[in-house]
Amino acid sequence: MSELPDRLAINALFAGNYADPFALLGMHQTANGLEVRALLPDASEVWVIETTTGRKLAQLECLDPRGFFSAVVPRRKNMFRYQLAVNWHGQQNLIDDAYRFGPLLQEMDAWLLAEGTHLRPYETLGAHGAVIDGVHGTRFSVWAPNAQRVSVVGDFNFWDGRRHPMRFRREMGIWELFVPGAFNGQLYKFEIVDIAGQLRIKADPYAFEAQMRPQTASMICGLPPKTEMSEERKARNAFDAPISVYEVHLGSWRRHTENNFWLSYKELAEQLVPYVKEMGFTHIELLPINEHPFDGSWGYQPLGMYAPTRRFGTRDEFLYFINAAHEAGLNVLLDWVPGHFPSDDFGLAKFDGTELYEHSDPREGYHQDWNTLIYNFGRREVSNYLAGNALYWLERYGIDGLRVDAVASMIYRDYSRAEGEWVPNHYGGRENLEAIAFLRYTNRTLGRAAPGSVTIAEESTDFDGVSRPPESGGLGFWYKWNLGWMHDTLDYMKLDPVYRCHHHDLMSFGMMYNYTENFMLPLSHDEVVHGKKSILDRMPGDAWQKFANLRAYYGWMWAFPGKKLLFMGGEFAQGKEWNHDVSLDWHLLEGGDNWHHGVQRLVRDLNHTYRHYAPMHQLDFDPAGFEWLVVDDRENSVFVFVRRDRDGNEIIVASNFTPVPRHNYRFGVNQAGNWREVINTDQHSYHGSDTRNPVVHTDDIPSHNRAQSLSLTLPPLATLWLVKEAE
Repeated sequence: MSELPDRLAINALFAGNYADPFALLGMHQTANGLEVRALLPDASEVWVIETTTGRKLAQLECLDPRGFFSAVVPRRKNMFRYQLAVNWHGQQNLIDDAYRFGPLLQEMDAWLLAEGTHLRPYETLGAHGAVIDGVHGTRFSVWAPNAQRVSVVGDFNFWDGRRHPMRFRREMGIWELFVPGAFNGQLYKFEIVDIAGQLRIKADPYAFEAQMRPQTASMICGLPPKTEMSEERKARNAFDAPISVYEVHLGSWRRHTENNFWLSYKELAEQLVPYVKEMGFTHIELLPINEHPFDGSWGYQPLGMYAPTRRFGTRDEFLYFINAAHEAGLNVLLDWVPGHFPSDDFGLAKFDGTELYEHSDPREGYHQDWNTLIYNFGRREVSNYLAGNALYWLERYGIDGLRVDAVASMIYRDYSRAEGEWVPNHYGGRENLEAIAFLRYTNRTLGRAAPGSVTIAEESTDFDGVSRPPESGGLGFWYKWNLGWMHDTLDYMKLDPVYRCHHHDLMSFGMMYNYTENFMLPLSHDEVVHGKKSILDRMPGDAWQKFANLRAYYGWMWAFPGKKLLFMGGEFAQGKEWNHDVSLDWHLLEGGDNWHHGVQRLVRDLNHTYRHYAPMHQLDFDPAGFEWLVVDDRENSVFVFVRRDRDGNEIIVASNFTPVPRHNYRFGVNQAGNWREVINTDQHSYHGSDTRNPVVHTDDIPSHNRAQSLSLTLPPLATLWLVKEAE
């Protein structure tokens, strides 16, 4: 039987150093009878009220002027439901005692969390509205196994860590408490006395909404309802589907002209979504929208992994944006960052006084490139936190896929480190085996729990099998960014055309490894920052040649095997580097029709044409879908190839990367008949020279080891797409 606590215990409780508040507070069987104890600072009078009858049963005696009350309830032997009538500063409040409720975590949840295999840890950890024993409130739980004491503090208790110390579930290192009367919209944090006795105030790692920076509190709010992925959305992600991604930083796509302030989620739904649809893209990819403290990180240093940033509105308004995109027939991808996190005091760093989420050794736990910390993927609870987060965005927000940032930095222990600055794995190798296991587990989990969704790896090395199944030794991603293709082709395009003949293989080399992965061709935000110039500004020559080069390059990119990605602004030839602090240069489209309009129309037409013709996308990852017709014409810097669908239909693509028109350019083809242009990047509406080809018929003239051939005029600095007309 529990006895009256001694003075040392009461002092420890008020000092916030008592780790087992349920042993002191609440209702207890004692030798003297049924005793109720409460910690109520600043209260002047406290009564025990029987909930079922509303009768006052006993007045609690103030045993300590700091607010510790206790009384034996007369003539009662069995535990019963009760409330406390508390007089604070002359006002009486009827409250439910947080310490009359039993343990919260269910046995199966506890087992799975401890094992690190809980599919949806966010349904258990964090803050969740609940009704327990007829009482409305919020149940809080947080993993902090090495803390001496954890309290939940917030709007509901004057941010006073003495009022709601939590129960410690030692078997899994989780602290929990049900707080009656805590409701949605209230702010909270966890007050932690860490392993060294230091006080830490931490945001909730599982918070579903958070304050706008520079404020850092978490907000109580319910989980969004689960969503089902429609068959149409699944089809838009498929390997044989046309996928053209518009990559967007929501804070700088467009801003209010009068004050340079961001558009809200609702305004973006009304402006961005229709624009992307009109331009013919199939997907919007958002740079990270997880809550983050520093604008200049573009979201790539996230701390609120479960909270959409409040910069553009509420969580529900973000859901509105996602739904608007889906209603417009667009899929939504999120840039997801499990590779590192910032060391801000309110976040995950040294969460309970130990390196709980990160490694203790900076050779494993510190990112030199970004001045951030690295997750300890080998700790079950950490990998579960992240894998659960991936599913959360797909299942609770209807996100259609995740682009995973900086995969190479995760899977190699020596990434960007010199000799002696990294720790080998237990086999002595450089691979981060724990991170590899985490990625495989996450991708496998998403494939089973969210069928139809996809993951896309930003992976910059030749690691084998990034987009191959884990069962065959791969990482399990659906797609991989083809950064090699991007670097090679941009290196080629920035050359003066007179020198391109000496670097001809830069454009064709991508086909040497094209079928080793399921590739996406990215012209991302990374290519228009840090002094790299805009894509337009990398092109050589005068203004006419710059725009012609860019148009020819886009025509090549949209025709080349692989899914497409273009960063915002690239579609209208943004003139200068991207600046996250201001809007894109929409003024370039003002003042009458110009070269920028021409590029914008071309990208729109490329998207719609690419989507319309199955040969351009159906066999991206099948060698049968591509064939070179001319690959060795270095002298003229000309390439010609065929794209093909499952039924054998072909589209011919021809590119001339010099400013010299090539008249009567003959090359062999596979199929006889009439061929007509469906894309010509040099046409007048794109502000080209309008060198066109009428419908042309094949000739019975052998060429390039083929019996039939075509003779075309190849416009200067241009790419053509030709389709065969029906007989």
